[in-house]
Amino acid sequence: MASAANDVHLGSGPDEDDEGPSGSESDSDSILSDDSVLPDYTPEETDGSAASTLYGACAHNKVASLQRVLERGVTKEEATELDINGMNGLMVACCKGFVDIVYGLYACPFIDINQQDNEGNTALMIASQAGHVNTVTYLLNYYPGIDTEIKDCRGFTALIKAAMTGRNDVMAALLMAGAHIHAVDSTRGKCAKEWAAKTGRYDTLCRLRRLNMRPVAEQCCESYVPEWPELQERVEKATAQKSSREKITQRIKNTFVFRFPRDPEDNGALDHMVRITTSVHSPLISTGCRPLCPTSPPEMGKRRLAVPELMKKHPAKDLEGSSVCHSNGSSISAHSLGFTPITLFPAPAGKKTGRKI
Repeated sequence: MASAANDVHLGSGPDEDDEGPSGSESDSDSILSDDSVLPDYTPEETDGSAASTLYGACAHNKVASLQRVLERGVTKEEATELDINGMNGLMVACCKGFVDIVYGLYACPFIDINQQDNEGNTALMIASQAGHVNTVTYLLNYYPGIDTEIKDCRGFTALIKAAMTGRNDVMAALLMAGAHIHAVDSTRGKCAKEWAAKTGRYDTLCRLRRLNMRPVAEQCCESYVPEWPELQERVEKATAQKSSREKITQRIKNTFVFRFPRDPEDNGALDHMVRITTSVHSPLISTGCRPLCPTSPPEMGKRRLAVPELMKKHPAKDLEGSSVCHSNGSSISAHSLGFTPITLFPAPAGKKTGRKI
């Protein structure tokens, strides 16, 4: 495999002319630490009264208390309660990875999914930087009107934050949902790829390159054929009769050649296995969920409609017939994306709706 030093796809690494006042450290070293934009402030719970409010239940991960609060009804003031960092209950849950709380807030009235805290962070930005891929995917799938292009006070989008902190699965999920890969920050004018190179996230750059090779998650479409075109050729090669010279050469290689760990081969056996086990034809998928739009697989550059948006836009009959398109038709420059692991989520409590792929 090519090393990071001579791989032209990985970029040149951190910019030498972007050094901070110290001459050795970039300003990104401080603002991009795991806790720099994720304030860790939670009021201490001295008694059970702290979880009697919506924010208190969210901050302390009290799912049962949250359910009781929602059942009795909440006011706009209670739903929009903020802490000293300007974070509401949903933001705190996204920060700490309280997935069940994020599920429970799905049907809560007055929750603004695009609300920003004192630093300009939205719930999606916070979950993206923290690397909570399940939370990010659920926000994208079930919270209508979510905006992936909002920028914080530094001009970073959720995608840039995921790329610069090496949250590769989150980055892929955002790209699948239509996040703009070429969006740049307001200060340096760098896109997600350039920030990944600047912060030394070479694995992220490799992921972007691999995603660029496969711009559509074809296994999520009902027309996908779970076959491996190269299988027959590889089987014939493996079972072919070898000459004595070839046998001796192979034995020498197996004895003296060092085997170093490396990434799975592109379009290899493991890659094919992942595709067929995550396809809509897989028994693991077909018994666990029903995709709302099996004719419209995730694709770079297309805004993915959330489940509530689909249900509002299309009659229930059309959804049951799986005859609708899963995007709004908008398109941006398709530069890099591809297969991303599919995460299945149960429908929110009390909602009878198919799960989304």
